[in-house]
Amino acid sequence: MTDTRPHHDLTGPATAPPLILGPSIGTSLAVWESQLPALAREHRVLRWDLPGHGGSPATLLPSDGSGNGSADGSATISALAALVLRLADDQGWERFAYAGISIGGAVGLYLAAHHPDRVTRLSVVCSSARFGDPAVWRERAALVRAEGTEAMVASRPGTWFSHRFAQSPVGAALIEDLRATDRAGYAACCDVLAAYDMTADLAKITAPTLVVAGRDDPATPPAHARQIADAVPGASLVEVAGAAHLAGVERPEAVTAALLAHFTSTAPPPPGDDASRHAAGMAVRRAVLGDAHVDRAVARTTPFTARFQDFITRYAWGEIWTGDGLDRRTRSCITLTALIAHGHDAELAMHIRAALTNGLTREEIGEVLLQSAIYCGVPAANSAFATAQRVFDDLDATPDIDSASHSRTEK
Repeated sequence: MTDTRPHHDLTGPATAPPLILGPSIGTSLAVWESQLPALAREHRVLRWDLPGHGGSPATLLPSDGSGNGSADGSATISALAALVLRLADDQGWERFAYAGISIGGAVGLYLAAHHPDRVTRLSVVCSSARFGDPAVWRERAALVRAEGTEAMVASRPGTWFSHRFAQSPVGAALIEDLRATDRAGYAACCDVLAAYDMTADLAKITAPTLVVAGRDDPATPPAHARQIADAVPGASLVEVAGAAHLAGVERPEAVTAALLAHFTSTAPPPPGDDASRHAAGMAVRRAVLGDAHVDRAVARTTPFTARFQDFITRYAWGEIWTGDGLDRRTRSCITLTALIAHGHDAELAMHIRAALTNGLTREEIGEVLLQSAIYCGVPAANSAFATAQRVFDDLDATPDIDSASHSRTEK
C-alpha cells in the first residue's frame, strides 16, 4: 500500500505543546538540526520532508507538468498544506504552532490563512507571499525533470549560504541532500511555487506571526519579508545579518533565539505564581545564555546562594526578559549599556556573548559601545572595547566556547 503521508520524525516531550517544522525546497528535515534541541525542550516537534525529498515519496504530489508552459503542473500549496494537516491529525493535534523555511513557510502562511482554527503561532523564515515570476519556476521544473537536481547544485552556494560555508560539513551535507532529491518531487514543488500567491490572503492571518529574513538572501530578499510583516496584523520582523536563504543554517544562534522568543512567548504569569515565573525565566535564561552556562550555575548553587539563583531566575529572567514589550536584540543593547556604565566587565563579557546569540552582529555591538562612550564616559567605553575584543578573540580561537567563560557570578 502506498504511503499517503510525508516522512517525518518526532522529538521532545510527548505531552509538550506541538510545533511543526517545514523545510525548504531541495532540503530534508535535517535543515532544522541546529534549532531542534532548543525547540524540542519545550515542544513536541514534528519535522516533515517535502514530496521526493528526504524520506518522502515523490508521489505525494502530482508530477504532471512539463515545466515548459505547454503542460503546467497541477501541484498546489493547498496539497502540501493538506499533507501537514494529515500529519497533525495522526498525532491528534487539533491545534499546533508552525514554522517553515521558504516553501515550508509558504505552507505555514496558507494554513494560517485558510485553517486559522488549527495554527496557534506561526513563523516564516526566508519565505515570501509570492516567489517571483511563475515562468521562472516552470523553467526550473523543466530543467530538473530533464537533468535531475544535479542541475541546481552549482547555484546553491551563494544562494542558500555563503560559498565559504558551503565547504563546511553542514553545508556539504545539505548539498548532498539536494543531489539525493527525486527529480519529480523537486519539479512538482517548483509547480507549487509557480502557482503560489498569498498576497491577497495575508491580512486574513490571525495567529501571532514572526517573519525572519536573511539580510543577504538573494532568493527571498528582506523586502519579501517586510511585505509579509506589513500585511499580517501584528506580525514581527527579524532581519539576520550575514545570512542568506538558509539563515537558520548559517546563523543558527540568531534564528534559534528569535524562534524561542516567539514560540515560548506567553502572557506574564499570574501575580504570586512563582513556579510559572521560574519556569518561564529558566527557559529564557537558557535561550539567551546557553545550556552549558545555566547548567554550571545550577550545579554551583549552594544553600547560601540558592535564594539569589531563584531570585534572578524569577525576576530578571522570568519577568523582565520574558516581557513582550521589547525584543531580545533591544534588551541586549540596553543591558550592554548599563553594564558599561557601571564598569561590570565580567558581566559585560557574558552579555556580549548573549548579544551575539540574540542576533546582534559584532559591528552592531561595536556601535553600542561607541555610543556608550558619549553617555557613559570614554574610560568606561575603552574598557568595554577591550572586554569585547577578548570575547571575540576567544570565540575565534575556540568557536564552540560558551558564554560562561568570563562570568564570575554565573547569573
